[in-house]
Amino acid sequence: MTESPPHVASTELERGRGRKARVGAQVGLFIDMFDVYLPVIVLGPAQEYFTPAGLPDATAKILTAAIFVATLLGRPLGALIFGHLSDRRGRRRASIASLVGFGLCTLLIGLLPGYATLGVTAVVLLVALRFLDGVFLGGQYTAATPLALEQSPKARRGFTGAVIMTGFPLAYCAIALLTTALLLVIPAGGPSTPYAQWGWRIPFFLGAVLALGWAWWYARNVQESDAWREREPGSGRSPVAELLRGGNLRGFLQVFVLMSGIWLAFNMVGAVLPGVLRTGAGLTGVQSTLVLVVAYAVLAAAYVGAGVLSQRIGRKPFLIAQGVLTAVAAPLLFLLIASGQLAGVVPVAVAVVALVLVVVSTYAVVSTYIVERFHVGVRSSAYGLGYTTAVVIPSFYAFYQAGLARFLPYDLTPLVLLCAGGVLIVVGAVSGPETRHVDLGAQPAEAPALQPTRKTGDRP
Repeated sequence: MTESPPHVASTELERGRGRKARVGAQVGLFIDMFDVYLPVIVLGPAQEYFTPAGLPDATAKILTAAIFVATLLGRPLGALIFGHLSDRRGRRRASIASLVGFGLCTLLIGLLPGYATLGVTAVVLLVALRFLDGVFLGGQYTAATPLALEQSPKARRGFTGAVIMTGFPLAYCAIALLTTALLLVIPAGGPSTPYAQWGWRIPFFLGAVLALGWAWWYARNVQESDAWREREPGSGRSPVAELLRGGNLRGFLQVFVLMSGIWLAFNMVGAVLPGVLRTGAGLTGVQSTLVLVVAYAVLAAAYVGAGVLSQRIGRKPFLIAQGVLTAVAAPLLFLLIASGQLAGVVPVAVAVVALVLVVVSTYAVVSTYIVERFHVGVRSSAYGLGYTTAVVIPSFYAFYQAGLARFLPYDLTPLVLLCAGGVLIVVGAVSGPETRHVDLGAQPAEAPALQPTRKTGDRP
């Protein structure tokens, strides 16, 4: 039996390491997003378990929003903490710590007693645990995605980044189908119903098992990236301080504009569209859920194509094109759905799939772009903070809609915000450089944010 030449064995070893890092990041993001959607999808039918009877509808909506917003507020803090840990102590260590952290938080939420037992303390504990959960969730992709892309061959980074990001739409499909199945077999409708008492806990326990189990797998199978291990000594400043100066600061501000547009447009699809499917398109709750599941399943496949396309034409042209489509095509598709002119589930589903592809496909490429945008000394901090801090301004979309409603019908306000999001994406993309040829290897902390290398062999 002949042995493989040393260089062939070394190449296979590197490919194996890269593949495990990619799978680690993809499944980690799947579990991360599964956890994010738990309070949005799973707790909705069990809300009365945590709130007093007879609570005004407006107050109940505020409490529901507080539970979700607590997670969003925790994520930038998590990006700050785990970005620093990832840049200073290693991507692998930060990834494992974040998985364990949000796995334990999710488990504790699944064990919480309700209002009948603890009173208002039950809601306070739920919000507090979701905030802490958000901190750990903000650390997962902050560390694991840069590690995986640093282990990926340059010619396959577009593909690698897109595959990692499929964890998001696949998680949405999984938790939406799981919750629908539970509601079909476990009665819901009040604080004493089986779903409110124990049914909602099942997805939380499953999320905790997935997170803790994956932390164990990650620790055994994923190695630290060569780029981080071989980095040159920095200036002694913290990664965040390094990020907020000179060329790094200019790059961060550019990414902030880009991501603000992406998040603003996504909120119109992720937060506003589900309600419009019931009120404007006339679908039932089950129909709208299934339509969105189909749309996100198609999106997961489209992500891979988008990543490969960005590898061929460049990240910058891809993002500019997506911005134009978001500003022009997305409002027209949204209007078609909201106007009620489409008769039947199938035509509505086709329009929803098209809208989701136009608006959300940007995420397939933007993570790779941000990681490539910054050098190894600040990469995790820049990626995590650039990705999450831009969530804040778009998260007030309801207030923007209320303001716009003074000048046009409320149902048409998403069209304006979709257009605004697309314009911000174009501005952000045009303001930045092309990044697909950047070397993600070790660079001194004082080096420029980008050091392009020759294009030979760039295509997969």
